[in-house]
Amino acid sequence: MYRQEQIRMSTPESLYREKMQELQKQLNSVMQSINNNSKVVSFMNSPVGQYLDEHPYISLSLLIFVALSAIPVGLFLSLVAGTAIAACLGVIVLEGVIIIVGGLMLLCVLCGIIVLSFGISGVLSVCYIAVSSILNYLHTSRLSAKYSEPSKVLEPGDVSASKPSKNFSDED
Repeated sequence: MYRQEQIRMSTPESLYREKMQELQKQLNSVMQSINNNSKVVSFMNSPVGQYLDEHPYISLSLLIFVALSAIPVGLFLSLVAGTAIAACLGVIVLEGVIIIVGGLMLLCVLCGIIVLSFGISGVLSVCYIAVSSILNYLHTSRLSAKYSEPSKVLEPGDVSASKPSKNFSDED
């Protein structure tokens, strides 16, 4: 007899019943925890909660709409987030490229300015030496012409003749 009860208890229908009862108990405990939640209680006491409680068809339609729209909304938000991240990375990369190109252009301009400054400095140095030499030559030729005149009479107020002459070509 014990064996027959075991066979009867192990039939698929009895296993199905036991599983359904366990599932129902778990579902009831989940529903109790949801209904006892303070946020759910405050929502159900609000006018919207009372309206949805009185109109189950609208509640079910709203629940189905929210459930079905979760995937498209999630995909859209993922697209927006991905686009924003790509745009930020693109801006960072673009900014980096612009900074590198600008830095290279600045380097080229500065190298050109260095070459130009050496050239201008060289030209100015040559001009200074040339003008200095010309002025020195003119000054020494004027002095030599002045002292080579034998008939010049010195006047009492002439101080330049009493000074010894300098050779200005030795200064450079």
